[in-house]
Amino acid sequence: MNRTRGKTAHGMRGSREHDRAGRSRPASGSWLAPALIGGVAAALGATALYVHRRSKEAERLHPPIGRFIDVNGVRLHYIERGQGEPLALIHGNGSFMQDFLICGMVDELAKRYRVIVIERPGFGYSSRPRRLWTPQAQAKLMHDALQRLGVERAHVLGHSWGAMVAAALAVDFPTFVESLVLESGYFYPTPRADVLLVSPPAVPVVGDVIRHTIAPVTSSLMLPQIFDKIFDPAPVPEHFARHFPRELVLRPSHLRAASEDVALMIPSAAKLQHRYHEITAPLVIVAGAGDRIVDIERHSERLHHDVPGSEFVEMPGIGHMGHQSAPDLVIEAVERAVHRARRSRVAAPTGETVEARWP
Repeated sequence: MNRTRGKTAHGMRGSREHDRAGRSRPASGSWLAPALIGGVAAALGATALYVHRRSKEAERLHPPIGRFIDVNGVRLHYIERGQGEPLALIHGNGSFMQDFLICGMVDELAKRYRVIVIERPGFGYSSRPRRLWTPQAQAKLMHDALQRLGVERAHVLGHSWGAMVAAALAVDFPTFVESLVLESGYFYPTPRADVLLVSPPAVPVVGDVIRHTIAPVTSSLMLPQIFDKIFDPAPVPEHFARHFPRELVLRPSHLRAASEDVALMIPSAAKLQHRYHEITAPLVIVAGAGDRIVDIERHSERLHHDVPGSEFVEMPGIGHMGHQSAPDLVIEAVERAVHRARRSRVAAPTGETVEARWP
């Protein structure tokens, strides 16, 4: 018995120690876990402060360049240039109004149209309240915002994720959209590896921690590779590399919007695909032949077959960013869509004939 108790007492020394008063205390190694947790928390806190400072510096370097309008509880940042028939440009995921500005499209189109670019919820300087921002929800917001700006009907161009918003706008508000250009769009539910990779910052609580700490740092390191991929096989244009405000992309608010859009991409396309036949506006579909982000055969070409009367323009040697690499071709697609819309207005409701004018 004494030997057994002695072994037990000796065995317990590995997990408990006693002070001189005979009181037990934790073994010498049990402080390790709290220390590690404290270290991780301190590192995350320091990273969060760094990200916050970088975000404020990005906003100081690139302040808002447009105006603001409050619509349905959302503060939207927008610009408008030129006069004439309204033309709304809807940017893609992870982008903002500068995407259309630095390539020269806005200035060129503003010679003939009233060009309006509204930053989608969460991007640039537009707010993004916590709600489900499907393409239909964003389309309604765009419609209501444009109406607040005095637009009764508009020609519309949407790029990438913005093409889904533009398509939703055309099916939900058919009398509002006069003509439609969809560039490099994702329109049908197909497997996407980037959904699992990019979506975590969209998850509440855990995602909030990620996007205020780790995500901005890792995203900063990955940006050059991302830019190469979205432009491939074309090179990244010098004007884009020089003037695109990449610092704004790395803010936590922007990362949340981009992650949520990616997470919603497949289910949104699954829902929208059954309504494309409802598009009545003259439609021109544009896509780069070498697009590595969206398979043009499974999306742009398929949409062309599903929408009778649509036109499909394939841009050789161009990737996902056609409006940056070949803005003249995208502008020409806009002109073709507008021209078709004007031709459809030749027969006035009264039966009289009016002149259709080429821009």
